[in-house]
Amino acid sequence: MRIIGIDPGLRVTGYGVIDAGAGEPKLVDAGVLRLDVKASLDGRLVELETELSQLFEEFQPAVCAVEQLYAHYAHPRTAILMGHARGVILLAGRRHGMTIEQYPANRVKQAVVGHGHAGKLQVQRAIQRLWKLPRLPQPSDVADALAIAVCCSRHVFEKRAMLTARVGARG
Repeated sequence: MRIIGIDPGLRVTGYGVIDAGAGEPKLVDAGVLRLDVKASLDGRLVELETELSQLFEEFQPAVCAVEQLYAHYAHPRTAILMGHARGVILLAGRRHGMTIEQYPANRVKQAVVGHGHAGKLQVQRAIQRLWKLPRLPQPSDVADALAIAVCCSRHVFEKRAMLTARVGARG
């Protein structure tokens, strides 16, 4: 199953494409979409949707995984702005026929680092180790997007294992 993890942003949006199956996921591609910071908000949202559509068409993922929106009381404007980017991602994903999965940040960190309060550098190192990359994925948005995709792959296969166990117990 092909999964694309996306770390939303209005300047830089990270993406990571993996193939998940039995065993560890395989890294297909990862990078960032750099949006025109001089463009208006609506202009950047259109640019984001266009860039995402090209990625979706190129890699044909079955699942789009995104981090759930987190709002810190000290920075409500940031959450509102990120909500715009997330909305475009969710819309574009559904328009391309993908299943959408959303995970809280602490669950993503737990899946790749082992605890939910890991820092950005810890996530980068975990992703580097997982695929034996020669250097840390840069910028951190790439590692975050890959971590979201890995979290999704582990969650999907845990769900399948639980369903199989239930069906087997009934049979």
